[in-house]
Parts: sequence; C-alpha cells; structure tokens
Amino acid sequence: MKVMGLDYGDRRIGIAVSDAFGWTAQGLEVIERRGDDSEFGKIANLVREHEIGEVVVGLPKNMNGTVGPRGEICIEFANRLKELLGLPVHLWDERLTTRSAERALLEADVSRKKRKQVVDKLAASLILQNYLDAHSTR
Repeated sequence: MKVMGLDYGDRRIGIAVSDAFGWTAQGLEVIERRGDDSEFGKIANLVREHEIGEVVVGLPKNMNGTVGPRGEICIEFANRLKELLGLPVHLWDERLTTRSAERALLEADVSRKKRKQVVDKLAASLILQNYLDAHSTR
C-alpha cells in the first residue's frame, strides 16, 4: 500500500509518495494554493492516480511540543482531507523538517531559485520518510 506525505504551507503544499512496500519516500510535486480550495481536487486526483491507501500530513508543533495556530490550521486541513478522501489521514510531527530540507539544499549548492521550487517537496519527503521509518515492519 502506498502512502502520501504532505507538507502543508500557506502558499504551497509539498507532496511525496512512498513506494509500494512503504519503505522509501520520493518527492512528487508541489501544489500552489490559490485560496479556492482547488488543492483538494488536485490531491484527490493524485491519490487515485498513485493508488494511495493512507495520507500523512505534517503537523508543525512548537519546540515544547504544544500545537500553535499553524498546527490548528493543519489539523483542520487533515480533517477535511479525511472527509473528502475516505482514507486514514495521520498527523506527524514535522518540527524542523523544512529547515532540514533547506539545509540539505544549501549543502548541495542548489541555487536560491531552485531551492524555492523544491524545498516543500523535499520537506514532504522527510515527513513521509520519518513516518515510514517509525512504522516499518521490515
């Protein structure tokens, strides 16, 4: 069963999918948010296209483990996805994943313009890979 990972942001949603065994995460694409909820239809299409069985949404927590306003928005997004897709939707602690993605891209000497295009996709991959590793049965 494939799993989809989402890095939900104010302007963009990074998307990653697992392999069929649920071992590795690969960045898929970035959806631009337009404020008209069209992202839900795009995600639903990707879920069907890639035969996704469950979804993981990154939950930004404060460093002390509490959930702030940004986390509440992600929880609401995850609940709407669960209703729309009829699939299990899990929230996964994403503390520092975007920062880790940015650091990895800087170390790889990726230009600022290209970093902006791929950082959300890489962050989604990190969220999904952390989830897969924690739930691995290999």
